[in-house]
Order: sequence, then structure tokens, then C-alpha cells
Amino acid sequence: MSKLMVKIVNKSGHQLPEYATSGSSGMDLRAFLSESILLKPLERVLVPTGLFMELSEGYEAQVRPRSGLAIKQGITCLNTPGTIDADYRGEIKVILINLSDEVQTINNGDRIAQMVIQKVEKIQWNPVNELNDTARSEGGFGHTGK
Repeated sequence: MSKLMVKIVNKSGHQLPEYATSGSSGMDLRAFLSESILLKPLERVLVPTGLFMELSEGYEAQVRPRSGLAIKQGITCLNTPGTIDADYRGEIKVILINLSDEVQTINNGDRIAQMVIQKVEKIQWNPVNELNDTARSEGGFGHTGK
């Protein structure tokens, strides 16, 4: 399998994001904090990572929640998946929300989200007056049952 080379600047002092196993599609992002964050129930916060990257045109990075953080602490990402476009050069930051009923602590170096790199397909619109019919047609929003 070929690997996409991505330029990255790491100002956090933490290790670079990496795949935990050979089958992993996401790499953990870590909080880069000068002091811990106490995240109250239903509070949201923008957490810096200290990472800056340069993706090739035709790719994006998606920031997604970590399942362990969600089930154990009730912390998840808002705006998920968050999209980092190929032409963005700012710091990667993660919007977290505490959905638990207890204050949660986020410390420097904590794994707060995962990042997946994806190829992006561009489209060209083809305006028409009608669409081809399918068996599903307009059925949506729970039309197939429970």
C-alpha cells in the first residue's frame, strides 16, 4: 500500500498522530494545553493540538470523536466529522462537548479525537427537470421501519 506524504509542523512536543494498529483508519489527536480544562456538563470548548499540516489537493482530513472518550467520560466532538480542507494551514483544533452530568478534565497530552485522511471527489452539477425513479423514491426519515 502506498502512503500519502503529508507535511506537518508539530509545536506541541507530543508525538505525531499515528495509526495504533495496521487496520486503523484514524490517528489520535492530543490536546496541547498550558493548563488543564475543566469541562462542565453541556459546556463546549475549542481545544488546540499544536499541529499544522499541508494536505495535497484532492484530500481532506476529518476530525471524529474517540469512542473510548465518549463512552467513559461522555465527551464527544461537535461538528462531526469536522473537515480540514487541503488549503487550510492554521492550527488543527477540536470542538469538544461534555454530554455527561459531571465535570470532566482535559489534560495536556490527552487523546481527544481521531483524524482520518480521505480522498475528495469533486462534482459538476448537471441541472435537469426530473430524476430517475427508484424503488425507494422519496422514502426517508424512518420509512423502512424501526
